Amino acid sequence: MNELEKCMAGEWYDCHDEVFLEYKNNARKLLGQYQALAYDQKQEKTNVLEKLFGGIGTNVSVGLPFICDYGRNIYLGNNVSVNMNCTFVDCNKIEIGNNVLIASNVQIYTAAHPVELAERLTPDWQPENGEYFCRTYALPVKIGNGVWIGGGVIILPGVTIGAGTVIGAGSVVTKDIPENCVAVGNPCRVIRKINGAADN
Repeated sequence: MNELEKCMAGEWYDCHDEVFLEYKNNARKLLGQYQALAYDQKQEKTNVLEKLFGGIGTNVSVGLPFICDYGRNIYLGNNVSVNMNCTFVDCNKIEIGNNVLIASNVQIYTAAHPVELAERLTPDWQPENGEYFCRTYALPVKIGNGVWIGGGVIILPGVTIGAGTVIGAGSVVTKDIPENCVAVGNPCRVIRKINGAADN
């Protein structure tokens, strides 16, 4: 497999491979264009987001400032609001459904590193070999239809949030959260069912 295939498969990959540097350069260029647009330049903003993201539905707004890694791995449905100062580290896919609210200062991460130091560091690393000094892998994040992510939430790699769920402000989501519930805290946990879902 090449480095891109390794990345998308959730395996260790070289995040400094040329393909990823190209993705980052393209994203920075488009983000620069986006940040320079006035608040009321709605169509111009949409045009830039269509070039930046892997897929985008209708009636989507992304507040400023906004930061992402590649852009191309972000997929937004219809009626999505991303408020100001959000960061999407989209080394793997970030898929966001329809009718989703994402509050200010939300951080969504797909990239991670091995916990064990011996695995995290690249063996026999030397600056001149062109590799990164530590190992990286990336896992996709999926947010279902009708989800509301509160302010300052952090979503970690590999997490799926079920449809209709509300994640309370300041939560750190470390594992999957089921649909139709309110979940809060660090680590984020379900506190009650909503939208007519029965408690088990």
